[in-house]
Amino acid sequence: MTRVLFVCLGNICRSPTAEAIFRDKVEKAGLAEDFEIDSAGTIGEHSGNPADSRMREHAARRGYDLSSISRKIHPADFHRYDLILAMDRENLVDLRDICPPEHRAKIRLMMGYAPQLGVEIVPDPYYGGSQGFERVLDLLELACEGLLRELTP
Repeated sequence: MTRVLFVCLGNICRSPTAEAIFRDKVEKAGLAEDFEIDSAGTIGEHSGNPADSRMREHAARRGYDLSSISRKIHPADFHRYDLILAMDRENLVDLRDICPPEHRAKIRLMMGYAPQLGVEIVPDPYYGGSQGFERVLDLLELACEGLLRELTP
């Protein structure tokens, strides 16, 4: 079993979207039993809330179910998960700051799985318009494809 955790700031836009897209790709590949997939935020401000309604709406148009509930990353997550994927550099720094040294190698940037795009981060769409949510979906679909390719033989 490979355990993957997606992380952004509040766990209401980018990381739950990555979770839903990756879960969809894993299920379509018939590999659901081989993965544990979750998402979290570096802050707990939105803990207990569903994903942003705009993000849910855009994701639903593409067939993704963003039904996860926001939560803040927990110290036990660094031990539990094999791979912890940050959506941007700020998330990466925040994760490394709170991660036990022996688990820091598990933390990576999500867009590292779509190097062909030349994009380093998944931008936060929270304060933007519709095009920002669509851009996040575009980026994460490609990065999740690359991630699945890397994690499966």
